[in-house]
Amino acid sequence: MRAIAVLSVVAFHAFPSLIRGGFVGVDVFFVISEFLISSIIFKSLERNSFNFYEFYSRRVSRIFPALLLVLATTWATGWFILLADEYMQLGKHIAGGSAFISNFVLRAEAGYFDNSADTKPLLHLWSLGIEEQFYLVWPLMLWAAFKLRINVLALIFIVGGASFALNVMGVVKNPIATFYSPQTRFWELLIGSLLAYMSMYKSETIRIRRGIGGPVIRNVQSASGLACLVIAFFLTTKNNQFPGWWALLPSVGAALIIAAGPYAWSTERCYPAGY
Repeated sequence: MRAIAVLSVVAFHAFPSLIRGGFVGVDVFFVISEFLISSIIFKSLERNSFNFYEFYSRRVSRIFPALLLVLATTWATGWFILLADEYMQLGKHIAGGSAFISNFVLRAEAGYFDNSADTKPLLHLWSLGIEEQFYLVWPLMLWAAFKLRINVLALIFIVGGASFALNVMGVVKNPIATFYSPQTRFWELLIGSLLAYMSMYKSETIRIRRGIGGPVIRNVQSASGLACLVIAFFLTTKNNQFPGWWALLPSVGAALIIAAGPYAWSTERCYPAGY
């Protein structure tokens, strides 16, 4: 699934007229990423072994080596291929990317006199910024919920519902801010967190899958999820009010595939590795 998410974005930039909605691969990745990370957090909290320093140090060791290489390579290459004003803008993007605030930098730049997206080689770092901003607050909220015995499922629905509502309302009034703002994107990550919670604590609610109809249900879920992704890739365009309601297609599609499990016929090859 990670490959599908990444390749769809690459294909969108390489062949924008062929896969018009390939950019929704980012939304698929949000769900996958948080499903995996929340699974780790829930297991650590359950064992009472969650450690903030260990969690964030692992994030740094995983992300920074590749990120620094990309930033340095882009900075050096930009010297030769970008115009003066574009290269100055690249400096801001490198600073924003290293601090995981690229989404805020890009949101502030949007306007009539902004440079073309083609001259922003670090444009893709906006999604990394949203992810890391989410991980600044969500692990702390989960830790507090476990310590205070707050219903985690209710917390996910409340925070996710509020985020989705802001997304739907904001995409009409200010689509650029809604696209880049963390509070209007957190609901997508929380879908992954919900799946992780359900798979760990609510497995009895889906025990029907273990019965006679189990394989059929898993295959229907998987096929429906793949259908949602295909529709999103080919029908969503940059002219739509996105994310808004349109973002449900890739997000729900990814969720259905993950929920189907690794043994559905159509997802054996694309289920999140390591699950």
